[in-house]
Amino acid sequence: MERELISKKDLLDSTGISYGQLYRWKRKQLIPEEWFIRKATFTGQETFFPKELILARIDKILDMKDDLSLDQVAGKLSPLMLDYELRKSDFAKRNIVSKEALQRFGAADADQTLYGFERMLYFYVADRLLQTGDMSLEEGERLLDTLREHFPRFDGKACDLLFIRRMGVSAFALVSVPAELHFESGVKLVARVPLAESIEQLKGKLI
Repeated sequence: MERELISKKDLLDSTGISYGQLYRWKRKQLIPEEWFIRKATFTGQETFFPKELILARIDKILDMKDDLSLDQVAGKLSPLMLDYELRKSDFAKRNIVSKEALQRFGAADADQTLYGFERMLYFYVADRLLQTGDMSLEEGERLLDTLREHFPRFDGKACDLLFIRRMGVSAFALVSVPAELHFESGVKLVARVPLAESIEQLKGKLI
């Protein structure tokens, strides 16, 4: 499914922020560079944004900027909350992932085990795919292995998770964005998950 975009004009009109604020927040890295998407229109080149992500981000910035400096806000909105940790027992109480997923994927962890943000993200992404019914628990284990092995290599850069299946055999991959993909006949794209959106959703549940 193609993500919904919002034009810069509509964004400024709907949020009430100014052009100057928007680009100041970009310079301060409160809004990621890759969210500024240049597209050709009948009037020329225009800038668009992923609608859900940018509106949620601006709400957070406006909510925090009166109490924190922009540098402090940028720290809280960094792509990965590198210093954020949560005990397994507390993570379970927050109901961020289903009890079944946590029991399966965190079975070997004691209640006092500290989960970093990346590990919570992996559980969150796997649980979302499980909830759709498109992925089995066994496939979820392989998904976690894929994320653990390859996601850190992107070093905070935007990437998408691809979940494909051909003749009943599934596979996972991570790709940089933007990327246009074409598969051979018989390959079904089960899901394409923008991990930047999953990161924002998870941060919204944790902050």
